[in-house]
Amino acid sequence: MTLVPLLDAAPAIPLHAFAAMTAFVLGLVQFAAPKGTLPHRTIGWIWVLLMAAVAISSFWIQQLRIVGPWSPIHLLSIFTLIMLPLAVWLAHRHRVVAHRGFMIGIFTGALVIAGLFTLVPGRIMHAVVFGQ
Repeated sequence: MTLVPLLDAAPAIPLHAFAAMTAFVLGLVQFAAPKGTLPHRTIGWIWVLLMAAVAISSFWIQQLRIVGPWSPIHLLSIFTLIMLPLAVWLAHRHRVVAHRGFMIGIFTGALVIAGLFTLVPGRIMHAVVFGQ
């Protein structure tokens, strides 16, 4: 395992990857920690900002081009940018079950599933994890 391919990439790629990895770890903390507390809300806001950074930075990553400079993953980024404020609003309205569902969905889709696709041979994260 080496970070060299990631650090040698265009600036948006390490920003995107490090924000996603940090959001992944904080998401796991959120799942395990007590809900509704000040630490939960604080880490939650940090997580939301990290996920926004992940989604926004993806628009400068265009190695996989299907429609012009875009790929289906960019639709996930748009979806994430819509769902994040909605999930925060649900928490603010004390609609905890809906909030939980949205946040778990964002975590699963935008971090876990999308993250697994970064491990496909030929992608930078494949080189980071498995070597060239």
